[in-house]
Amino acid sequence: MDLDLGKLRRTYRDLLLDGIAPFWLRHGIDREYGGVLSCMDEDGNVLSGDKYIWSQARSVWTFSALFNRVERRPEFLEAAANSVRFLLDHGRDAQGRWVYHTDRRGAVIEGPVSIYSDLFAVYGFSEYYRAAPDPVVLEAALSTYRLILERIRQPGFRETAPYALPPGRKAHGIPMILTEVTNELLQTTGNTELERVLDASIEEILGRFLDPRRGLVLEFRDHEYRELPPPEGTAVVPGHAIESMWFILHVARRRGDRDLVRRAAAPIRRHLEAGWDPEHGGLFLGIDADGGEPFLRHAETKPWWPHTESLYALLLAHQLTGEKWCLEWYQRVHQWSFAHYPIPGVGEWRQRLTRQGRPTSEVIALPVKDPFHLPRAAILITQLLENA
Repeated sequence: MDLDLGKLRRTYRDLLLDGIAPFWLRHGIDREYGGVLSCMDEDGNVLSGDKYIWSQARSVWTFSALFNRVERRPEFLEAAANSVRFLLDHGRDAQGRWVYHTDRRGAVIEGPVSIYSDLFAVYGFSEYYRAAPDPVVLEAALSTYRLILERIRQPGFRETAPYALPPGRKAHGIPMILTEVTNELLQTTGNTELERVLDASIEEILGRFLDPRRGLVLEFRDHEYRELPPPEGTAVVPGHAIESMWFILHVARRRGDRDLVRRAAAPIRRHLEAGWDPEHGGLFLGIDADGGEPFLRHAETKPWWPHTESLYALLLAHQLTGEKWCLEWYQRVHQWSFAHYPIPGVGEWRQRLTRQGRPTSEVIALPVKDPFHLPRAAILITQLLENA
Protein backbone atom coordinates (compact mmCIF):
# COMPACT_ATOMS: atom_id res chain seq x y z
CA MET A 1 0.00 0.00 0.00
CA ASP A 2 1.49 3.29 -1.11
CA LEU A 3 0.78 6.73 0.32
CA ASP A 4 1.39 9.99 -1.47
CA LEU A 5 3.76 11.31 1.16
CA GLY A 6 4.01 14.73 -0.44
CA LYS A 7 0.24 15.15 -0.39
CA LEU A 8 0.08 13.84 3.16
CA ARG A 9 2.74 16.31 4.30
CA ARG A 10 0.76 19.17 2.75
CA THR A 11 -2.39 17.93 4.49
CA TYR A 12 -0.79 18.17 7.92
CA ARG A 13 1.10 21.37 7.18
CA ASP A 14 -2.10 23.04 6.00
CA LEU A 15 -3.93 21.70 9.06
CA LEU A 16 -1.30 23.35 11.25
CA LEU A 17 -0.82 26.66 9.51
CA ASP A 18 -4.33 27.26 8.18
CA GLY A 19 -6.34 25.61 10.96
CA ILE A 20 -4.80 24.82 14.34
CA ALA A 21 -2.41 27.75 14.75
CA PRO A 22 -4.94 30.43 13.69
CA PHE A 23 -7.54 28.86 16.00
CA TRP A 24 -5.29 29.10 19.05
CA LEU A 25 -3.86 32.51 18.19
CA ARG A 26 -7.40 33.81 17.80
CA HIS A 27 -9.16 32.11 20.72
CA GLY A 28 -6.57 30.83 23.18
CA ILE A 29 -3.91 33.44 23.89
CA ASP A 30 -4.48 35.38 27.11
CA ARG A 31 -2.93 38.70 26.13
CA GLU A 32 -3.92 40.33 29.40
CA TYR A 33 -2.55 37.95 32.05
CA GLY A 34 -0.36 35.59 30.00
CA GLY A 35 -0.62 31.94 29.13
CA VAL A 36 -3.48 30.28 27.30
CA LEU A 37 -7.20 30.10 27.97
CA SER A 38 -7.88 26.42 27.38
CA CYS A 39 -11.11 25.98 29.36
CA MET A 40 -13.18 26.43 26.22
CA ASP A 41 -15.80 24.65 24.17
CA GLU A 42 -15.06 22.96 20.87
CA ASP A 43 -15.65 26.15 18.86
CA GLY A 44 -13.23 28.23 20.93
CA ASN A 45 -15.66 29.99 23.25
CA VAL A 46 -13.91 30.50 26.59
CA LEU A 47 -15.92 29.02 29.47
CA SER A 48 -13.56 29.81 32.33
CA GLY A 49 -10.36 31.72 32.99
CA ASP A 50 -8.98 28.89 35.12
CA LYS A 51 -5.58 27.66 34.02
CA TYR A 52 -4.23 24.15 34.40
CA ILE A 53 -0.47 24.30 34.49
CA TRP A 54 0.11 21.33 32.26
CA SER A 55 -2.01 23.07 29.61
CA GLN A 56 0.20 26.15 29.89
CA ALA A 57 3.34 24.05 29.61
CA ARG A 58 1.95 22.10 26.67
CA SER A 59 1.26 25.38 24.87
CA VAL A 60 4.93 26.31 25.31
CA TRP A 61 5.96 23.08 23.59
CA THR A 62 3.45 23.47 20.77
CA PHE A 63 4.21 27.06 19.82
CA SER A 64 7.96 26.55 20.26
CA ALA A 65 7.85 23.44 18.09
CA LEU A 66 5.81 25.24 15.43
CA PHE A 67 8.60 27.83 15.34
CA ASN A 68 11.47 25.31 15.50
CA ARG A 69 10.13 22.52 13.31
CA VAL A 70 7.57 23.93 10.88
CA GLU A 71 7.90 27.65 10.14
CA ARG A 72 9.81 30.37 11.97
CA ARG A 73 6.97 32.83 12.38
CA PRO A 74 7.49 35.45 15.11
CA GLU A 75 3.90 35.09 16.34
CA PHE A 76 4.61 31.46 17.25
CA LEU A 77 7.61 32.36 19.38
CA GLU A 78 5.74 35.22 21.04
CA ALA A 79 2.84 32.90 21.91
CA ALA A 80 5.32 30.48 23.48
CA ALA A 81 7.02 33.30 25.38
CA ASN A 82 3.65 34.51 26.64
CA SER A 83 3.09 31.15 28.33
CA VAL A 84 6.68 30.94 29.56
CA ARG A 85 6.23 34.25 31.38
CA PHE A 86 3.02 33.08 33.02
CA LEU A 87 4.64 29.82 34.14
CA LEU A 88 7.74 31.46 35.57
CA ASP A 89 5.64 34.05 37.40
CA HIS A 90 2.92 31.77 38.78
CA GLY A 91 3.64 28.09 38.18
CA ARG A 92 5.80 26.95 41.11
CA ASP A 93 5.48 26.74 44.86
CA ALA A 94 8.22 27.73 47.31
CA GLN A 95 9.87 24.31 46.97
CA GLY A 96 10.08 24.50 43.18
CA ARG A 97 7.22 22.09 42.55
CA TRP A 98 4.78 22.99 39.79
CA VAL A 99 1.24 23.59 40.90
CA TYR A 100 -1.75 22.05 39.19
CA HIS A 101 -4.40 24.72 38.78
CA THR A 102 -4.59 28.52 39.05
CA ASP A 103 -7.13 31.21 38.32
CA ARG A 104 -6.72 33.44 35.28
CA ARG A 105 -4.38 35.85 37.08
CA GLY A 106 -2.22 33.03 38.46
CA ALA A 107 -3.51 32.65 42.03
CA VAL A 108 -3.14 29.01 43.05
CA ILE A 109 -6.33 26.96 43.30
CA GLU A 110 -4.68 23.51 43.54
CA GLY A 111 -1.05 23.04 44.49
CA PRO A 112 1.57 20.46 43.43
CA VAL A 113 -0.71 17.43 43.19
CA SER A 114 0.44 16.26 39.75
CA ILE A 115 3.97 15.39 38.68
CA TYR A 116 2.72 15.72 35.11
CA SER A 117 2.67 19.51 35.52
CA ASP A 118 6.39 19.35 36.27
CA LEU A 119 7.14 16.96 33.41
CA PHE A 120 5.31 19.08 30.86
CA ALA A 121 7.08 22.19 32.15
CA VAL A 122 10.44 20.55 31.39
CA TYR A 123 9.15 19.39 28.00
CA GLY A 124 7.96 22.87 27.02
CA PHE A 125 10.97 24.73 28.36
CA SER A 126 13.37 22.34 26.62
CA GLU A 127 11.73 23.04 23.26
CA TYR A 128 11.51 26.78 23.94
CA TYR A 129 15.20 26.98 24.81
CA ARG A 130 16.08 25.71 21.33
CA ALA A 131 14.27 28.69 19.85
CA ALA A 132 15.25 31.32 22.42
CA PRO A 133 18.25 30.21 24.50
CA ASP A 134 17.36 31.96 27.74
CA PRO A 135 19.48 30.63 30.64
CA VAL A 136 16.65 31.32 33.10
CA VAL A 137 14.37 28.98 31.17
CA LEU A 138 17.04 26.29 30.93
CA GLU A 139 17.77 26.46 34.65
CA ALA A 140 14.05 26.17 35.40
CA ALA A 141 13.92 23.05 33.23
CA LEU A 142 17.00 21.50 34.82
CA SER A 143 16.07 22.25 38.42
CA THR A 144 12.57 20.93 37.81
CA TYR A 145 13.94 17.78 36.20
CA ARG A 146 16.23 17.07 39.15
CA LEU A 147 13.33 17.52 41.55
CA ILE A 148 11.12 15.23 39.46
CA LEU A 149 13.66 12.41 39.78
CA GLU A 150 13.85 12.92 43.54
CA ARG A 151 10.09 12.92 43.99
CA ILE A 152 9.16 9.91 41.86
CA ARG A 153 11.80 7.79 43.63
CA GLN A 154 10.31 8.44 47.06
CA PRO A 155 8.39 5.51 48.59
CA GLY A 156 4.69 6.11 48.46
CA PHE A 157 4.82 8.73 45.70
CA ARG A 158 1.22 9.39 44.57
CA GLU A 159 1.08 12.89 43.02
CA THR A 160 -0.53 11.91 39.72
CA ALA A 161 -3.67 14.07 39.32
CA PRO A 162 -6.08 14.09 37.53
CA TYR A 163 -6.24 10.37 38.35
CA ALA A 164 -5.45 9.67 42.00
CA LEU A 165 -2.99 6.83 42.50
CA PRO A 166 -4.01 4.55 45.39
CA PRO A 167 -1.37 3.53 47.94
CA GLY A 168 1.08 0.84 46.90
CA ARG A 169 0.70 1.42 43.16
CA LYS A 170 3.01 2.12 40.24
CA ALA A 171 1.64 3.95 37.18
CA HIS A 172 2.84 3.41 33.62
CA GLY A 173 2.25 7.11 32.88
CA ILE A 174 5.30 8.24 34.85
CA PRO A 175 8.08 6.30 33.05
CA MET A 176 6.15 6.83 29.83
CA ILE A 177 6.27 10.64 29.89
CA LEU A 178 9.68 10.65 31.55
CA THR A 179 11.07 8.81 28.50
CA GLU A 180 10.08 11.49 25.99
CA VAL A 181 10.92 14.40 28.30
CA THR A 182 14.35 12.97 29.09
CA ASN A 183 15.15 12.20 25.46
CA GLU A 184 14.24 15.75 24.42
CA LEU A 185 16.16 17.31 27.31
CA LEU A 186 19.21 15.23 26.40
CA GLN A 187 19.10 16.59 22.86
CA THR A 188 18.63 20.15 24.10
CA THR A 189 21.52 20.01 26.59
CA GLY A 190 23.82 17.34 25.14
CA ASN A 191 24.02 15.74 28.61
CA THR A 192 24.65 12.07 27.84
CA GLU A 193 24.34 11.14 31.51
CA LEU A 194 20.60 11.22 30.88
CA GLU A 195 20.97 7.99 28.87
CA ARG A 196 20.92 6.13 32.19
CA VAL A 197 17.53 7.58 33.07
CA LEU A 198 16.30 6.60 29.62
CA ASP A 199 17.55 3.04 30.00
CA ALA A 200 15.78 2.69 33.34
CA SER A 201 12.51 4.19 32.09
CA ILE A 202 12.44 2.06 28.94
CA GLU A 203 13.16 -1.09 30.89
CA GLU A 204 10.40 -0.20 33.35
CA ILE A 205 7.92 0.15 30.47
CA LEU A 206 8.95 -2.84 28.38
CA GLY A 207 10.08 -5.07 31.22
CA ARG A 208 7.54 -4.25 33.93
CA PHE A 209 4.35 -2.72 32.52
CA LEU A 210 4.26 -4.54 29.18
CA ASP A 211 2.82 -7.96 29.96
CA PRO A 212 4.62 -10.49 27.72
CA ARG A 213 1.80 -13.04 27.77
CA ARG A 214 -0.90 -10.62 26.64
CA GLY A 215 1.34 -8.26 24.69
CA LEU A 216 -0.44 -5.35 26.38
CA VAL A 217 0.70 -2.53 28.64
CA LEU A 218 -1.01 -2.76 32.02
CA GLU A 219 -1.45 0.76 33.36
CA PHE A 220 -1.06 -0.12 37.04
CA ARG A 221 1.15 -2.48 39.01
CA ASP A 222 1.72 -2.86 42.72
CA HIS A 223 4.80 -1.36 44.36
CA GLU A 224 6.86 -4.42 43.37
CA TYR A 225 5.43 -4.47 39.80
CA ARG A 226 3.24 -7.48 40.46
CA GLU A 227 -0.14 -7.73 38.75
CA LEU A 228 -3.06 -6.29 40.69
CA PRO A 229 -6.52 -7.87 40.77
CA PRO A 230 -8.93 -6.92 37.96
CA PRO A 231 -10.32 -4.60 36.81
CA GLU A 232 -7.60 -2.23 38.06
CA GLY A 233 -4.81 -4.69 37.37
CA THR A 234 -6.03 -5.46 33.85
CA ALA A 235 -6.68 -1.85 32.83
CA VAL A 236 -5.27 -1.00 29.39
CA VAL A 237 -5.34 2.43 27.73
CA PRO A 238 -4.47 1.71 24.07
CA GLY A 239 -3.65 5.33 23.22
CA HIS A 240 -1.31 5.59 26.20
CA ALA A 241 0.51 2.43 25.21
CA ILE A 242 0.88 3.57 21.59
CA GLU A 243 2.15 6.97 22.70
CA SER A 244 4.60 5.27 25.05
CA MET A 245 5.95 3.15 22.22
CA TRP A 246 6.63 6.07 19.91
CA PHE A 247 8.45 7.77 22.76
CA ILE A 248 10.71 4.72 22.88
CA LEU A 249 11.01 4.73 19.08
CA HIS A 250 12.40 8.27 19.32
CA VAL A 251 15.17 6.97 21.57
CA ALA A 252 15.77 3.96 19.31
CA ARG A 253 15.96 6.17 16.21
CA ARG A 254 18.46 8.53 17.81
CA ARG A 255 20.61 5.62 18.98
CA GLY A 256 20.25 3.57 15.79
CA ASP A 257 19.08 0.65 17.94
CA ARG A 258 17.31 -1.81 15.64
CA ASP A 259 16.40 -4.23 18.43
CA LEU A 260 14.73 -1.49 20.42
CA VAL A 261 12.82 -0.43 17.29
CA ARG A 262 11.50 -3.98 16.99
CA ARG A 263 10.54 -4.19 20.67
CA ALA A 264 8.66 -0.88 20.57
CA ALA A 265 6.97 -1.22 17.17
CA ALA A 266 5.22 -4.55 17.76
CA PRO A 267 3.08 -3.31 20.71
CA ILE A 268 1.72 -0.48 18.55
CA ARG A 269 0.07 -3.06 16.31
CA ARG A 270 -1.11 -5.16 19.25
CA HIS A 271 -2.85 -2.23 20.96
CA LEU A 272 -4.55 -1.14 17.76
CA GLU A 273 -5.87 -4.65 17.25
CA ALA A 274 -7.03 -4.91 20.85
CA GLY A 275 -8.42 -1.38 21.17
CA TRP A 276 -10.20 -0.89 17.84
CA ASP A 277 -14.00 -0.91 18.03
CA PRO A 278 -15.16 -3.60 15.57
CA GLU A 279 -18.71 -2.23 15.51
CA HIS A 280 -18.32 1.54 15.17
CA GLY A 281 -14.63 1.96 14.38
CA GLY A 282 -12.18 4.12 16.26
CA LEU A 283 -10.08 3.42 19.34
CA PHE A 284 -11.64 2.91 22.72
CA LEU A 285 -10.23 5.06 25.48
CA GLY A 286 -9.87 2.03 27.74
CA ILE A 287 -10.19 -1.75 27.55
CA ASP A 288 -9.70 -4.71 29.87
CA ALA A 289 -6.72 -6.92 29.08
CA ASP A 290 -8.83 -10.05 29.48
CA GLY A 291 -12.05 -8.79 27.90
CA GLY A 292 -13.81 -7.93 31.16
CA GLU A 293 -15.48 -4.71 32.23
CA PRO A 294 -12.97 -1.86 31.78
CA PHE A 295 -11.62 -0.13 34.86
CA LEU A 296 -11.47 3.37 33.42
CA ARG A 297 -14.46 5.68 33.45
CA HIS A 298 -15.56 6.71 29.95
CA ALA A 299 -13.75 3.64 28.58
CA GLU A 300 -16.07 3.35 25.57
CA THR A 301 -15.65 6.97 24.50
CA LYS A 302 -13.48 7.97 21.55
CA PRO A 303 -11.31 10.97 22.51
CA TRP A 304 -9.23 12.53 19.77
CA TRP A 305 -5.85 11.99 21.38
CA PRO A 306 -5.44 8.18 21.02
CA HIS A 307 -6.07 8.65 17.32
CA THR A 308 -3.59 11.50 16.86
CA GLU A 309 -0.95 9.52 18.77
CA SER A 310 -1.63 6.53 16.52
CA LEU A 311 -1.36 8.55 13.31
CA TYR A 312 2.15 9.67 14.19
CA ALA A 313 3.22 6.37 15.74
CA LEU A 314 2.25 4.42 12.63
CA LEU A 315 4.10 6.68 10.21
CA LEU A 316 7.16 6.68 12.46
CA ALA A 317 7.04 2.90 12.86
CA HIS A 318 6.77 2.49 9.09
CA GLN A 319 9.76 4.73 8.48
CA LEU A 320 11.82 2.72 10.96
CA THR A 321 10.61 -0.82 10.09
CA GLY A 322 9.22 -0.67 6.54
CA GLU A 323 6.49 -3.12 7.59
CA LYS A 324 3.27 -2.87 5.59
CA TRP A 325 0.93 -3.26 8.57
CA CYS A 326 1.95 0.25 9.63
CA LEU A 327 0.49 1.80 6.48
CA GLU A 328 -2.56 -0.47 6.51
CA TRP A 329 -3.38 0.63 10.04
CA TYR A 330 -2.45 4.24 9.26
CA GLN A 331 -5.01 4.35 6.47
CA ARG A 332 -7.72 2.93 8.76
CA VAL A 333 -7.01 5.37 11.57
CA HIS A 334 -6.65 8.31 9.17
CA GLN A 335 -9.96 7.63 7.45
CA TRP A 336 -11.88 7.28 10.73
CA SER A 337 -10.21 10.29 12.36
CA PHE A 338 -10.58 12.69 9.46
CA ALA A 339 -14.22 11.62 9.05
CA HIS A 340 -15.14 12.24 12.69
CA TYR A 341 -12.96 14.87 14.41
CA PRO A 342 -12.52 17.94 12.15
CA ILE A 343 -15.01 20.77 12.79
CA PRO A 344 -15.89 22.51 9.52
CA GLY A 345 -14.91 26.16 9.53
CA VAL A 346 -13.22 26.02 12.94
CA GLY A 347 -9.71 24.74 12.18
CA GLU A 348 -9.39 22.50 15.23
CA TRP A 349 -10.76 19.03 15.97
CA ARG A 350 -13.43 17.84 18.33
CA GLN A 351 -11.88 16.31 21.41
CA ARG A 352 -14.63 14.03 22.70
CA LEU A 353 -16.91 11.57 20.91
CA THR A 354 -19.27 8.87 22.11
CA ARG A 355 -18.67 5.28 21.15
CA GLN A 356 -20.92 5.82 18.13
CA GLY A 357 -18.75 8.77 17.02
CA ARG A 358 -21.15 11.53 18.04
CA PRO A 359 -19.95 14.75 19.70
CA THR A 360 -20.26 14.91 23.49
CA SER A 361 -19.49 17.69 25.95
CA GLU A 362 -18.96 15.34 28.91
CA VAL A 363 -15.69 16.13 30.69
CA ILE A 364 -13.01 13.44 30.49
CA ALA A 365 -10.04 13.99 32.86
CA LEU A 366 -9.90 17.82 32.70
CA PRO A 367 -12.36 20.49 31.47
CA VAL A 368 -9.89 21.76 28.87
CA LYS A 369 -9.27 21.83 25.15
CA ASP A 370 -5.49 21.76 25.01
CA PRO A 371 -3.24 23.00 22.19
CA PHE A 372 -1.27 19.78 22.29
CA HIS A 373 -2.08 16.26 21.06
CA LEU A 374 -3.38 17.24 17.62
CA PRO A 375 -0.82 19.97 16.89
CA ARG A 376 2.02 17.83 18.27
CA ALA A 377 1.08 14.95 16.00
CA ALA A 378 0.73 17.26 13.01
CA ILE A 379 4.07 18.94 13.76
CA LEU A 380 5.90 15.64 14.13
CA ILE A 381 4.27 14.14 11.04
CA THR A 382 5.15 17.22 8.99
CA GLN A 383 8.73 17.00 10.22
CA LEU A 384 8.89 13.24 9.62
CA LEU A 385 7.58 13.50 6.05
CA GLU A 386 9.84 16.42 5.18
CA ASN A 387 12.80 14.21 6.05
CA ALA A 388 11.41 11.06 4.40
